[in-house]
Amino acid sequence: MTELPRIPLAGVIGSSIAHSKSPQLHHHWLKIYGIPGHYIPMDVSSDNLETVLRTLPKMGFVGVNITIPHKEKVMEIADLITDRATLIGAANTLIFRKDGKIHADNTDGYGFIENLKAGASQWDPRSGPAAILGAGGASRAVIASLLDAGVPEILLSNRTRVRADKIQQDFGNRVHVYDWVQAGNMVDDAALLVNTTSLGMIGKGELRVPLDGLRPQTVVTDLVYAPLKTKMLEAAEEYGCVTVDGLGMLLHQAVPAFERWFGRRPDVDHATRAAALR
Repeated sequence: MTELPRIPLAGVIGSSIAHSKSPQLHHHWLKIYGIPGHYIPMDVSSDNLETVLRTLPKMGFVGVNITIPHKEKVMEIADLITDRATLIGAANTLIFRKDGKIHADNTDGYGFIENLKAGASQWDPRSGPAAILGAGGASRAVIASLLDAGVPEILLSNRTRVRADKIQQDFGNRVHVYDWVQAGNMVDDAALLVNTTSLGMIGKGELRVPLDGLRPQTVVTDLVYAPLKTKMLEAAEEYGCVTVDGLGMLLHQAVPAFERWFGRRPDVDHATRAAALR
């Protein structure tokens, strides 16, 4: 009897995970490219994370995405970590190698920049400072990608200042920290405004940063994609700004992971976006 090839498995691990759109996205790509494989959402607690990650490769998994709250924890578990993930201090993509080692990477920054390029093609990284709200793992990925792209200055504010100060220490003197009560002051000089916090998300608190300093030439993007058009984006549109929603970042960050796991680089198009919104 001829032995059939093993069907590759991948998935996303977080807690909670029911809200994730990643399964819809990856199922879409697997179907349209005719790839035999599966992508599975898994709700895993921090206590069980390492046990699960060490077991999955034995079950046929080729890798997983990692989401809240495990992006920093997996850095302690992975055997190999890319320079990019080390700089950010968090990983969102794991590849299970044939030698049994877990390889950790972070594609959030790549996804962020690709989403900006697609949604605001006129944005020039050198055009001025980027104002960043939030100092978590997503913020670190965004800041790393913006500095690498050539943004001259990062203006950063977080509800807990100590986390913002830590980013300034790690990324250097191109990062300038503002107290949260002064966050609105960053908007006046910003060529790009980015919300990396969960404020404005369905079920979370409102983002109450004053936006009256926005100018029509300011590009505004929100990593929140539920709702797709947050109140911050609605306000920015009223000021005449170009706005970019957060769904595209999710789509683009998934591209390199899918390629590594399943051997095909997928396209991000209207059908992809529709699949994620189903």
